Amino acid sequence: MSGTNILQTESLSKVYAKNVRALDSLSLTVRQGEVFGYLGPNGAGKTTTIRLLLDLIRPSSGTARLFGLDARRESLAIRGRIGYLPAELNLWERQTALQIIRYVGSVRGGVDMPTVRALAERLQFDLTKRVKAYSTGNKRKLGLILAMMNKPDLLILDEPTSGLDPLMQQIFYELVREARAEGRTVFLSSHILSEVQAICDRVAILRSGVLQAVQRVDELMHADFRHVTVRFAHADGGAALSTLPGVSSFRRDGALTAFQYAGAFDPLLAVLAGQSVVTMDIDKPSLEEIFLKFYDHKEGDES
Repeated sequence: MSGTNILQTESLSKVYAKNVRALDSLSLTVRQGEVFGYLGPNGAGKTTTIRLLLDLIRPSSGTARLFGLDARRESLAIRGRIGYLPAELNLWERQTALQIIRYVGSVRGGVDMPTVRALAERLQFDLTKRVKAYSTGNKRKLGLILAMMNKPDLLILDEPTSGLDPLMQQIFYELVREARAEGRTVFLSSHILSEVQAICDRVAILRSGVLQAVQRVDELMHADFRHVTVRFAHADGGAALSTLPGVSSFRRDGALTAFQYAGAFDPLLAVLAGQSVVTMDIDKPSLEEIFLKFYDHKEGDES
């Protein structure tokens, strides 16, 4: 992965009327050749950030730079190197997909039709129909083709798999990985944690317009807790675990005991050493569980 910064913001903020702060002092860097996940629930400020990057709205304060260029003063030069898929795609209903692709290509200075047809084939998309005849998922496919067809240096994708079936989601993941392998950069806004886990190198976690953390996905997955399930030979075998420090979400069902455990395993193993253990399973939490636990922690900090 190159060390070149493709996208950089410094104290980027957006305040709407009545002092509604949609984005608060965002400082963020995205490097060339990485898939960067921008993570948060609906309303966290993800789409506002993207609109600021594309100069669709103006910041209240702070700056954004893409390819080293100022997002406000040099937006036309920036857009020529970007493929963008908005969360809500509004297209000309009476035009066919091919007509729209050729029009957008003419605005951009040309279109590589072999690439368009290859994308359409992989996405199982019919280019000849009018937009009004497409389902939500097919409109999303058209949006992906429009964003990817010129092989831009930077892809900015807002909720890209919304409306796609699981098979098409996997095809999308393949396309993103191929873009990364070619040295291109992907900035992907999503609230679907499984897709972030599947394809992103790093993620930023946004909450109520405030950046909470930036971490590599593999580091984020090294959470400080694990799921532990123990089956004892007797129904009362797990009782002593309920008061062990580090145990939470404790539940018992006959001889089966399940809980979350944080901390060193020596104290847990010391308790289990005096029990008749039949089986023990230890599992890592999913990214969604880590994300929710992270938010719960922050919520507790604010109270």
